[in-house]
Amino acid sequence: MKLIALMKKEFLRFFKDPKLLATMILPGVLIYVIYSVMGSAMWSQPQSYDFKVAASHLPSSVERLFDAAQGDGMTVEWLDAEGDEEAKAQAESGEIDAYVVFPENFEEEIAVYNPASGEPAPQVKIYYRSADEQSLAFYQMFVSVLDAYENALANKFDVNAGDEIYDFSGEGEVISSVLAGILPFIVIALIFSSCMGVTLESVAGEKERGTLATILVTSVKRRDIALGKIIPLSCIAAIGALSSFLGVALSMPKLMGLSLGGFAASYGFLSYLLLFLLIFSVVPLIISVITAVSTCSHSVKEASGYTSVVMILVLILSIVSAFTDSIGAWAVVIPVMNAVVCMQAVLAGSYVLWQALVSVAVNLAYTALLVFVIAKLLGSEKIMFGK
Repeated sequence: MKLIALMKKEFLRFFKDPKLLATMILPGVLIYVIYSVMGSAMWSQPQSYDFKVAASHLPSSVERLFDAAQGDGMTVEWLDAEGDEEAKAQAESGEIDAYVVFPENFEEEIAVYNPASGEPAPQVKIYYRSADEQSLAFYQMFVSVLDAYENALANKFDVNAGDEIYDFSGEGEVISSVLAGILPFIVIALIFSSCMGVTLESVAGEKERGTLATILVTSVKRRDIALGKIIPLSCIAAIGALSSFLGVALSMPKLMGLSLGGFAASYGFLSYLLLFLLIFSVVPLIISVITAVSTCSHSVKEASGYTSVVMILVLILSIVSAFTDSIGAWAVVIPVMNAVVCMQAVLAGSYVLWQALVSVAVNLAYTALLVFVIAKLLGSEKIMFGK
């Protein structure tokens, strides 16, 4: 009953403060909104352009190629240049979007040109304004057309021509590959941030206020005090971890310009269950680590400094596993790293079930060990009262 009372005290401290609740849920919501807006902006439909371009000696073949390359909502009005200087002035002033100058006998010159001769190649001049979005869009599009035209002059074979499907990777596999590389690291960083936000005050704060001393003089077991901190704080931090995970996972497909349906359909029930177990095995582990640090500290400020060092170590473990290939099965015995490696495998669709389950069990075992250590720290007068 004393354990339940201690847990209730921690839950009430959190749920009675709307600001603490908001700090757990808002990060995931903001991540989803920001990433989704970024994805929508990056992968939005091309803007419509009505190009107005002056041209001198424009070959009909280039004109046809450019017209064929235009997308929906793009048109171009070709104007004959009335004079070189006047056309440049119009392009500079913005009356026209660009001024294109070809050599008078362009097609004949490139037909007889030999790159090995060392002679200058026929030159195409494009006058435009890079500060003008429409003028820059024309320049980039016209240069790409000229590149295609140049390649077509020596075209001897085609690659992947026709309507046949050559890419055997579906949309879901593309999403899985990208998410497996970056999502686990982001999730661990967000989990630590959530845990840090609710845990620093748990022991060091009560030591500063003197309320922990009141609890310690009672007959409550030190183990119950440790569990009374870790269990509710883990549940609270799990809210923030779940919110952040969903925010990142749901927004990533939009950020990459892919559909959310392709992401969701890529995984089965067991994959989602394993991700859930891995994430929630890391939460109490990190809570226990921060609680141990907070217990050894004399103030919240001191605990915050020590926890920043711990965060760097945790992120290093995440980075090593996230960006290092071919980590062996031995990684299951290393806390945090085992969860990242297994999350990568689950997201990539190549997980080994026993490794994921062992990783969950190992993280919970480390958590139990830390609860024992925290209980011993709470029983130490030197740690708790500096005696």
